[in-house]
Amino acid sequence: MANIVRRGSRNVDPFDFFDQALGDWARLTPFRTGPLFRDASDDLIRVDEYQDDDALVIRAEMPGIDPEKDVEVTVSGGMLYITAQRRQQENKDEKGYRRRELRYGSFSRSIPLPDGVQQSDVTADYKDGMLEIRVPIPKESATKVPVTKK
Repeated sequence: MANIVRRGSRNVDPFDFFDQALGDWARLTPFRTGPLFRDASDDLIRVDEYQDDDALVIRAEMPGIDPEKDVEVTVSGGMLYITAQRRQQENKDEKGYRRRELRYGSFSRSIPLPDGVQQSDVTADYKDGMLEIRVPIPKESATKVPVTKK
């Protein structure tokens, strides 16, 4: 079961929590078949997220993707958006397949960011099938409020 994560002054959307809980339940249902039981996470990019000193680090495994053509990383409205496209290399006839688990098509992920992050501060590197995004965490600064005597 997922935990609601608190970052800065924002909470993760509670609807995401319920969507994941429903998906977890559906995956545990025996004999599940058909589009009703399609795993919503099939189109999600799986990530590791951790803090390294003063930066939030997001790592995503993306083997077989050309990062210059097939990956887009954007920051907007306090969210980090990762979209990627895995293109099928060759078309094979459906005959003879006993199992098809390799995923092709579009994948995406949205991750809430700490308050005050600017897109110009975010960096992304791709090496050996791994996308690493570093987001500097802004330091909170206190503003002194003058007190006047009346």
